[in-house]
Amino acid sequence: MSEATETVQMTADVICVRGGEVLLIERGWPPYAGHLALPGGYVDAGETSRTAAARELREETGVDVAEEDLVLIGVYDRPDRDPRGRFVSVAYMTTVQTDTIARPGDDAAAVQWTPLAAPRVGLALAFDHSQIVADALHRLARSDDSE
Repeated sequence: MSEATETVQMTADVICVRGGEVLLIERGWPPYAGHLALPGGYVDAGETSRTAAARELREETGVDVAEEDLVLIGVYDRPDRDPRGRFVSVAYMTTVQTDTIARPGDDAAAVQWTPLAAPRVGLALAFDHSQIVADALHRLARSDDSE
């Protein structure tokens, strides 16, 4: 009996919050070219997912955050989450100052700050990014309740 094997790619995504908004990019490449998504991308050889998350945020949006300011939200590994194959993403959240400016770069055709409630009320994001934002909002609500 032979066992099936598959290559698993690792990525990192960032929920970057400014006031009541989340930073989204417009994807410049397939899959989901032209769709809104969280900043993120591949974890390169020798990197941790946290290092990759900070790097991808900086490369795609110009927003620079310290790795230690990235809070783990979760690991997303549903087998069908990416049409290119098996991708496991580690998602982090960070909060930036309300005067933070983002500019598109790297794989992002555009960037925009979107009200945090929008992804919950039907704004369709690429991949499973709507779920990732919802999970981050849940964590924010829990932390607000404990204060």
